[in-house]
Amino acid sequence: MEKRKTITVRGELDPKKLGFTLTHEHLSLDFNKFYTSPPTNAKPHLNSKITLENLGYIRQYPYSSIYNINFQDSESHDAVLSDVLYYKCSGGSTIVENTSHGLNRNLKFLYDISEASGVHIIAGTGHYVHGVQSDSVIQMTIEEMSDLYTKEILFGVPVEGVGLIQCGIIGEVGSSWPITAFERKAIQATAETQNILNCPVTFHPGRDKNAPFEIIRLYLEAGGKPNKCVMSHLDRTLMHSEDLLEFAKLGTFCQFDLFGTECSYYQLNPSSYMQSDEQRLEQIQTLINSGYEKRILMSHDIHTKHRLVKYGGHGYSHILNNILMRLISKGLDIQTIDTITVGNPSEWLETST
Repeated sequence: MEKRKTITVRGELDPKKLGFTLTHEHLSLDFNKFYTSPPTNAKPHLNSKITLENLGYIRQYPYSSIYNINFQDSESHDAVLSDVLYYKCSGGSTIVENTSHGLNRNLKFLYDISEASGVHIIAGTGHYVHGVQSDSVIQMTIEEMSDLYTKEILFGVPVEGVGLIQCGIIGEVGSSWPITAFERKAIQATAETQNILNCPVTFHPGRDKNAPFEIIRLYLEAGGKPNKCVMSHLDRTLMHSEDLLEFAKLGTFCQFDLFGTECSYYQLNPSSYMQSDEQRLEQIQTLINSGYEKRILMSHDIHTKHRLVKYGGHGYSHILNNILMRLISKGLDIQTIDTITVGNPSEWLETST
């Protein structure tokens, strides 16, 4: 008889016990390679810690503050613990941490946060985008990548003071646009590993509407299962309903994971824009109305200081405290909301052996 489980940083768990789950967050990562120069008049306001005087500038140009994108210092870690504790008090139960190879993953910190808060935390393996990888990693073969992912899921990663910590997903597997040769290898290795282990995977697409389609084409051709796959960041990639509905036909989970991010200027893609929470809710309603409620996931993708409560942000509890009530006001019933926030994550994160 098959054993159904989810792998957390503190061991295996019955997927039915995951509860309310955020499926795309970061608790500690290195985002320094995404530093972006600000306009000249804003630069003087972005060279210090976050204060009431400069918070407006940081919200507008979040990737132009070295302090803001350093998510690994002790101040960040203290703020994250406080935020995760508040998430627990607000009804949260599980967080999927999407920091993969290339972003300086910190498994010890994930374990410590889970121990201190009681929140189930699921860690990721896999490789992020080409631009953050070393030359030696870029030269890895598909077989070497797949072997790494398999070992980190089945046997775990040695962590000083803890022992072996197993990863529970492959992801986030990152792609730029156009997709590079290294990123194609990572997608193919992810698919091959997923096919063997029946593990959950999640992809980060480049900022082009064709990117999600191309990733899934490569993934499916390499043997990956669509029902164990999440496409992240659709709320900044597929902006029109017709594109979203066309993508939904492919059978993956459609993730809206930038809740709480509302700005008039999208630094990482100036030619496009960042949707508002209201627009995200409209897209979710479009999928529900078309029969895809069992394919929807929601999260925040917090990866900078200014989005944590301590620094004036919305925190990991934003969906629980501010978004679910809006879904109810739009006519969604509790059962549908429970499907999206509890049932769908549980189905995705389940691994059978």
